[in-house]
Amino acid sequence: MGAAYPYRPLSRQSVAIAAFSTIVEWYDFTLYLYLTTVLSRVFFGGGAAGMAHALATFALAYLMRPLGAMAFGHIGDRYGRRPAMLLAMALMTVAMLATATLPTYADVGYVSGLALLGLRCAMAFSVGGEYTGVVAYLLEGAPRKRRGFMTSLAAAASEVGGLLAAGVSAVIVLVLSADDLVRWGWRVPFLIGGCLAGFVLLIRSTIEESPDFARQKAEGSVPERPLRHSLLRHKLAIARGFAISALGSITYYVGITYVPSFLTAVASMTERDALLLSTIAAVAVIAITPIVGHWTDVVGRRPVLIVLAIANLLLPIPLFSLMTSGEYGWALGGAIILACLGGAVSAAGAVATAEQFPGEGRLSGLAFGATTATALFGGVTPYLAHQIIGATGWSMVPGIMIALVSLCVLPVMIYMQETTERSRGISRQ
Repeated sequence: MGAAYPYRPLSRQSVAIAAFSTIVEWYDFTLYLYLTTVLSRVFFGGGAAGMAHALATFALAYLMRPLGAMAFGHIGDRYGRRPAMLLAMALMTVAMLATATLPTYADVGYVSGLALLGLRCAMAFSVGGEYTGVVAYLLEGAPRKRRGFMTSLAAAASEVGGLLAAGVSAVIVLVLSADDLVRWGWRVPFLIGGCLAGFVLLIRSTIEESPDFARQKAEGSVPERPLRHSLLRHKLAIARGFAISALGSITYYVGITYVPSFLTAVASMTERDALLLSTIAAVAVIAITPIVGHWTDVVGRRPVLIVLAIANLLLPIPLFSLMTSGEYGWALGGAIILACLGGAVSAAGAVATAEQFPGEGRLSGLAFGATTATALFGGVTPYLAHQIIGATGWSMVPGIMIALVSLCVLPVMIYMQETTERSRGISRQ
């Protein structure tokens, strides 16, 4: 056998840039959900039907994420993580800037909604390969004993994007009248996002290639057909990644980003109060995410995920009940706890899903497992929750949805192997 390929961790600059990059994608998707009530009036004429159409647009577009993950996963596994990450961010930049220039329902009627759907699909396609690419990149460039913490930086940065989206939305809603908000104010947050994406694209062009992909090239182990490679060799890993990501997705999208719409529609809270509450909750998530990432390095991925699955089985139903009490303080407390649960699962799930696969075909495996689960349990569930609440009037529906998914995935967490000490996919370190 030849000498082991020398492993060299990523530079601090490349780590910082890669982690910072996830701000953009979560800014955009969180922004859409935070501004759903506004966008329903801008593109779909408002009212209950407009709100349903706005959420349906989000859900339909989100189904493009697995396709994007497969496309960019192929590029990342075949030609390198760096080119895949650059292409994804370039598409994101174009989609966000184009969204800021769209005509409204008052201008062209239903055509505006179709145009919005098209751009949301392009955005979801690019995001499909973005987050998994960054997570894999950070995992592969991290010291073995700090992989949980390092990959949690991607989740923490995404929460910064969510916080930025909440803050920008809150400011726009606070300073503009309802008429100005619909006429032109809604464009400002998307314009800000497009400029941010362009800046990230520029600085991302300076990052190194993943050390594990460099190893694959040196050893000649780069798979020629990464998607086929992952499907044939890593079926169980794909299934485990799907389960972990299902819990992370529903706790994030129902337990965090759907909350403003829930509070305005069910708890009769104003848009301003709901966005302010969500901004405060986002700060709590940013604080807890790296702590949980470090915790997984200390005690392991499996026990942390088991604890979080049990917590999400028991707590969401009473927490959603608390948020409908009519008291702002109780609603704030419920939203913060829900947000922390969602952020914690994202932090632990990021490293746990990526470690299910070796470096060869890792992005493609994540596309089949984690990203598919995100599309189903992230993009669709806010819409389903809204529709079921509207049909039944039962405000506990979002909490029940989270609890049911937690119950289903808990056995996977219990029986999955621990990955902390296995050094999978970053061989010969």
